[in-house]
Amino acid sequence: MREQKIVDHAHPVAEIGVWIWALEDARRRTNEEIAQLSEAMIDWQPPHGDSTIGSVLYHIALIEADWLYDEVLGLDAYPEPAASLLPHPHRTKQGLLTPVFGEPIAHHTARLAKIRELLLETFNEMSLADFRRARELERYIVTPEWVLHHLCQHEAEHRSQIGGLRIAFERAHGIETS
Repeated sequence: MREQKIVDHAHPVAEIGVWIWALEDARRRTNEEIAQLSEAMIDWQPPHGDSTIGSVLYHIALIEADWLYDEVLGLDAYPEPAASLLPHPHRTKQGLLTPVFGEPIAHHTARLAKIRELLLETFNEMSLADFRRARELERYIVTPEWVLHHLCQHEAEHRSQIGGLRIAFERAHGIETS
């Protein structure tokens, strides 16, 4: 039987640990969805013009890095290795997610894992005061605490999108949907 409870995270500050746990739980669920994918699904372009699964996976990693380096750490550019892992811009001139083609599932999952590792390195060293310290940016004020909330929500929304794209692929190819 699967337990549905929040498990203590190893972070010394409980208020930070619970958000890290939530973020990791969101990733666990995303990885469960990814495990249902085939390589053929990654670059499949749905007839309704939605993004590919590969583009969505890239976007999840890019947004996580962007919130970490821009909003939380206040950097103007991604340091290595994030910069090398994320060479494509966020969106096209038309406002669509940048198409990312030709990368296998393993590459996408490795990128997601490395960006998450970099994020956790930052948050695992953070004090509660810094976690709740507002960052004043040009368009808004944000705290690292809210960033983790947002990243949980962002990943869940795109996990649903990936699931919908997987089902659309299965239907388009006559595969019984799971």
